[in-house]
Amino acid sequence: MNQNQVIIEYCTGCRWLLRSAWAAQELLTTFQDELFEVCLRPQTERSGHFQINCNDQLIWCRKQEQGFPEIKILKQKIRDLVSPEKELGHSEG
Repeated sequence: MNQNQVIIEYCTGCRWLLRSAWAAQELLTTFQDELFEVCLRPQTERSGHFQINCNDQLIWCRKQEQGFPEIKILKQKIRDLVSPEKELGHSEG
């Protein structure tokens, strides 16, 4: 059984729930057979926090990367971990 998990942590004070939900929707649509779950985890104690982990590996940290990921880049990073042979179509180039 597939056990790949993505956790999206977001700052509630910054109102990043919609951004997080959109990223989750994109990942679940693209990796419907590869992901077991995508979890949205609100953070109330760390202001400005936006971080994405896949299988306990940090994929994106807004503070380290100084911004949010383009969905194309996020999909490529997740693909490289959960299904390296998967073609991403227009998100590939």
